[in-house]
Amino acid sequence: MDGLTTLSSTRRTPSTPTQPEPRGYRFYDLLMVSFVTVLICSEFISASKVVRIGSFSFGAGVAFFPLSYLFGDILTEVYGYANSRKVIWAGFGALAFATFMSWVILALPPDPAWPHQAAWETVFGNSWRIVTASLLAFFVGEWVNSVTLAKMKVVTKGRHLWSRTIGSTITGEAVDSAIFYPGAFLFIWPTELVVRVMIANYLLKVATEVVLTPLTYRVVGFLKRAEDEDFFDIGTNFTPFPAGPGRRPHLEGGQTEGTT
Repeated sequence: MDGLTTLSSTRRTPSTPTQPEPRGYRFYDLLMVSFVTVLICSEFISASKVVRIGSFSFGAGVAFFPLSYLFGDILTEVYGYANSRKVIWAGFGALAFATFMSWVILALPPDPAWPHQAAWETVFGNSWRIVTASLLAFFVGEWVNSVTLAKMKVVTKGRHLWSRTIGSTITGEAVDSAIFYPGAFLFIWPTELVVRVMIANYLLKVATEVVLTPLTYRVVGFLKRAEDEDFFDIGTNFTPFPAGPGRRPHLEGGQTEGTT
């Protein structure tokens, strides 16, 4: 990892904060759509399936769900906490609507000649426990992830990107896993299986973030150059609910890590 911390000999450092002027971004909406797509697909395609490879059991959702945290890291690092929070709310709303939609569709009486109602209920009929645990785990976990990264960026003055992407994933995914698996499956699955899958999935999610760190550097660097943005959350209100934006500091000299 040491090689990742020397991307530039000159770095920006936060100076006197000023109020940001409203501005548009080229790639922000694309990242939001990608984040929501990964979130919904992970929830409805793979959340309830347990995979076993050799003696190792893990939830199938771990195959793609960690990408949502990767998107969250990139959004907070480049655009700041307030813009990242908008994406979290968009994901929460999309997930809630998709859950409501599946409940309505399954509740509609099937035609007697259509033989697939049971299959649809098996795949899309998540219980209220799974739905509640999923929504709560996502919201709290992503919030912890964004706050951790934003605060670490200020403390590290924009250096050591790897430390805050991995550090924020460690905290965010820990909260997410601790809420979701017991809330969704305790007393439904054997307790030993719940604990085993929870721990395995957590380790796999963190490992995925570590493995994708070089890609994160490339994406962050590209976005900072393309958007001409490198937001430091100085004076930000870290409430998870709508509030005013943080302050964009004047950045002096050189480039922060991830811009080259």
